[in-house]
Amino acid sequence: MRADRLVSLVLLLRQRGRLTADTLARELEVSTRTVLRDIEALSAAGVPVYAERGRHGGFALMPGFRTELTGLNHDEALALLTAGSARGEQVFGLGSALASAMRKVVDALPESHRITASDAARRFLVEPETDLLSRRPVTEEVPDRTMMEIRRAVLAGHKLRIHYAATDQAPRWRTVDPIGLVTVRDRNYLLATRSGADRTYRLSRVLAAEELSEPAQRPNRVDLDRAWRERCAQFLSTGHIAVLIRVDPERREDLLSTAVAVRAAEPDADGWLRLEATFQDLRHAEWALWQLGTAAEALAPGSLRTALRDRAAAMAARYGDSS
Repeated sequence: MRADRLVSLVLLLRQRGRLTADTLARELEVSTRTVLRDIEALSAAGVPVYAERGRHGGFALMPGFRTELTGLNHDEALALLTAGSARGEQVFGLGSALASAMRKVVDALPESHRITASDAARRFLVEPETDLLSRRPVTEEVPDRTMMEIRRAVLAGHKLRIHYAATDQAPRWRTVDPIGLVTVRDRNYLLATRSGADRTYRLSRVLAAEELSEPAQRPNRVDLDRAWRERCAQFLSTGHIAVLIRVDPERREDLLSTAVAVRAAEPDADGWLRLEATFQDLRHAEWALWQLGTAAEALAPGSLRTALRDRAAAMAARYGDSS
C-alpha cells in the first residue's frame, strides 16, 4: 500500500507542480505527518523532491524528472479518464484506487498529449449527480470496512459471513458463498449462493461482514452478466405483476422511475409507446399509473383497468359540481 502511495505522491507533484503537505494529505487521504515521512522516503530513494519555504511554499520535483511508466495513446487515455469520471468512488469502495490509477494514466501519456487528453476528458460528463429535473440519485453507502471484507472474499474465493437486514425482517447473520459484485443505477449487489441456492444481497442492507478462511463453494469461472440476467428474470417472475401499457413518450422516464422493470417499447399507431412493465403488485401498479394521469393507459390486466376506473369515478364524484 505504501509503495502505491509513494508513486501517487510523485505523480501528483509531476502533474501539478508545487503542492503543500496539507494538499498532498487530502489527495492521498492520509495525515500530514504521513506525507512528510513519505517525502523523506522518496528523498532517501533518490527521487529529487525538495521543499520551498515561505507563504507560497510546498514540495516540488526537480525540473525534468520523469517516472518510467508504460505509455498510452491519446484515445486510450481519454477512454480511461472518461470512464474514471463516473462517480467511481461509489463502485465497491475503490474510489482511492481509481484516483491513483487516473494519475498514472495521465502521467503515462507522451508530453504532447498529456494536456490535450486531460482537457478533452473535461468535455465529457458521465452520470452527473442530478438530471434535467434536478432529481438527485439515491446514494447507498456501505461502510469501508464492510465493503473491504466483501470485496476480499469475492476475489479470494472465501466464504463470507454477513449481518444482513432483509426487508421487513430483523437483521441476522448468515454465511454465503460469494460469486461476484454488480452495480446497477448506483445500487450495489452481492451475487452469492447459500446452501447451494442462488441469493442476491443488496449491499446497503449489509450491516457488517467478515471474510472467512474456508474456501467458497463456487465454480472457478463465472459469466457474471449471464448470472445477473438469470437473477433478474427469477426476481421478476416471483410475486410481481406484468402490465401492458400505452404511454406518452414524454412521460416514459417517469414510468421507468416507478416500475420495477420495463420491457422493450414499441411505437403505437398514434406515436405513443406500447410496452410491458413489471410492478411489485396490483396496488403498486395502480399507484404508478395514477401518477401519469391521461398520459398513460393500462391495457392489461383487466383488474388494473377496473381499479383505475373505480378510482377515477370516486375522484369525479368527490369533486363533481354539487350545485
